[in-house]
Amino acid sequence: MNSTMKISFHTDAFNTSFKDFQHCVDWAEKNDVHWIECGLIDGVSWIHGLGYQPHVALYEDPLMLRNRMAKQGVAFSQVDAAFPLSGVDGPTYGVPYVLKTLPWAKLAGCERIATTDGLHRPEGLSDEDAMEMMKRQYAQILEVAEAYEITINIEVHGYFTTKPEMLERMLDFVDSDFLRLNFDTGNSFIAGQDPVAFCERFKDKISHVHVKDVSESLAAIARGGQTGIALSHCSVGEGANADNIKRCLEILRDHGFDGHLSIECEGQGGPLLEKSLHWLRGTLKELEIAEER
Repeated sequence: MNSTMKISFHTDAFNTSFKDFQHCVDWAEKNDVHWIECGLIDGVSWIHGLGYQPHVALYEDPLMLRNRMAKQGVAFSQVDAAFPLSGVDGPTYGVPYVLKTLPWAKLAGCERIATTDGLHRPEGLSDEDAMEMMKRQYAQILEVAEAYEITINIEVHGYFTTKPEMLERMLDFVDSDFLRLNFDTGNSFIAGQDPVAFCERFKDKISHVHVKDVSESLAAIARGGQTGIALSHCSVGEGANADNIKRCLEILRDHGFDGHLSIECEGQGGPLLEKSLHWLRGTLKELEIAEER
């Protein structure tokens, strides 16, 4: 079986070590990782301006950044514009955020943008009202995304997206090949779902994967009570979700998925991310999945 996948990582890994985005690119080059995922900032903040935040602001020139990254053999697998679209602030802040990200991503050479819902049931809205509101928002976003030929991924992260029936409806909001799924192994697990069944159900829609484990201790106290993990303090392969991740990779392999596997963990300045990378590379080799570099 000729199966290949690409390894990426989210720069969230360096949030708590207060590194800048360039540090993440340097880490990628050092560890022979050729794709990277980051959050986008719409505006300025002191912590980012002083170099203590590993994400990218939209005021930074995307073409110049793309060229600098290319010199180190690194490109974007996805950028994150995931302001919750399910709440009352979605139309006011979330939609403009994504629309502003689209031309930036095009120039940056990035083909995917992550979006999502909120962690909790939106205050003041029924589930159906929130779903109808999100449908209008995604229709507006996809009209522009199709023009730029950029995929809008719905990430499994919140109150609606961790419920398979709701997520299925969301993925049908717009009849477009540019509306797809960012599957998250950790968020589906912590929400009380079976990540393997989740992956099997949505394998036709998956275009980007967050590979995230969950510590045994967190799983014991929080599984079924949360919908998303801000930052997993567990290297991939060492937690309660490791076997599920491996089985999801088998499903993706057998289905012909050849996209990006983006590692998400609290990197502790690098060591936990390195352990995650080592486990993922070893698992891909075991499953006879070639890493595209």
